[in-house]
Amino acid sequence: MNSKDQPRAINAWAMYDWANSAFATTVISGFFPLFFKDYWAANPGNPTQSTFYLGLANSTASITIAILAPFLGAVADRGTAKKKFLFTFALLGVVATGGLWFVAQGFWELAVLLYVTATIGFSGGNIFYDALLPGVASEKKVDFTSSLGFALGYIGGGILFLVNVFMYLKPAMFGIPDGATAVKLSFVSVAAWWALFSIPTIIWVKEPKIHDPVKIGAAFRLGWRQLIETFEDIRHLKVVGLFLLAYWLYIDGVGTIMRMSVDYGMSLGLKSSALITALILVQFISFPAALAYNWIASKIGLKRAIFIAILGYGTITFLGYLMTKEWHFYTLAAMIGLFQGGIQALSRSLYTRLIPKQKSAEFFGFYNMLGKFAAVIGPSLMGSIAYITGNIRYGVLAVLILFIPGAYILNKVDLEEGQKMAREYLA
Repeated sequence: MNSKDQPRAINAWAMYDWANSAFATTVISGFFPLFFKDYWAANPGNPTQSTFYLGLANSTASITIAILAPFLGAVADRGTAKKKFLFTFALLGVVATGGLWFVAQGFWELAVLLYVTATIGFSGGNIFYDALLPGVASEKKVDFTSSLGFALGYIGGGILFLVNVFMYLKPAMFGIPDGATAVKLSFVSVAAWWALFSIPTIIWVKEPKIHDPVKIGAAFRLGWRQLIETFEDIRHLKVVGLFLLAYWLYIDGVGTIMRMSVDYGMSLGLKSSALITALILVQFISFPAALAYNWIASKIGLKRAIFIAILGYGTITFLGYLMTKEWHFYTLAAMIGLFQGGIQALSRSLYTRLIPKQKSAEFFGFYNMLGKFAAVIGPSLMGSIAYITGNIRYGVLAVLILFIPGAYILNKVDLEEGQKMAREYLA
């Protein structure tokens, strides 16, 4: 067996997805947008106002981590500090998420501050989590390992979200006085879950020492120099640059749908219970779908599988513009579940094939930077158009245009040539 492909290390790496996906489900996609609109920033006369605020909050978090991402990646490579940075950001996210318990009704500014901080912790940690993947799995196992992480994330995040939903719908069963307290307790449960299930990754994932390690202070100085070199590397590795451009566009649409769908449904007047049910549906369809999509990719090819997922998301976005009934939202949720894990996992594993392994954190810094800059555009675009026009449907329709050029550029990515260039870089 390849020394990289140890089952315990692969499972421990994937468990971090189980740990932090609770934040993605309960906080980002679920209760925060719901609670933000109805509790912290309630404005029944103008529901698009809270959509605008939420869009700005998501964009602020995204642009902050986007600016930091490539530099932090370079520093982590020079200092052999991927795990240190991973758990520094994770701790930031855990503390800020737990802090939402203390935010009183109407204090939307403090809620936004803690949400942005927690999202920075979540997104920043993922840079270094992704960067550990090439050291855990060989090229033969990387597709499976990447898909396993997303699959565990969906099932783990889904399980906790399901518990949180029961807490919200039936607070008396849990000895909780009301639904608002239940939602706040759900944020505390996410913080505890995230911290607890990160422990296997701390213990059993070993970080390969690609460089002679240097102290963090020196690593920061060297990181600036290496960051400039990375721009040159990406200019040389043209296939990497082309894929990153395609990824930047299509992942924007994916992230915007994930972050803004609950707010969209509420703006259309759908019941909170229906929106929550749809989110649970997404999680439990995404679990087997992420693993199945890995099998499909092995039959039709990575790039083609991603292309199909982009087409699926474009269809979902257009149908979302047209939807009028509750069952429409359920149908779209099921469709999202089919493609969500696949497009994320396969994009990550395709990118792993294109980059030089000794600079994985640095290159994943750029990968995450573009993903986060995309998340700046999407929520702001959707929120601004909804606010300006007074029609939330136009906001969601605007997201559609991001998938089309993303698919077009992805079609021009030559995977074989990219792998050849990465191997020559190592020579």
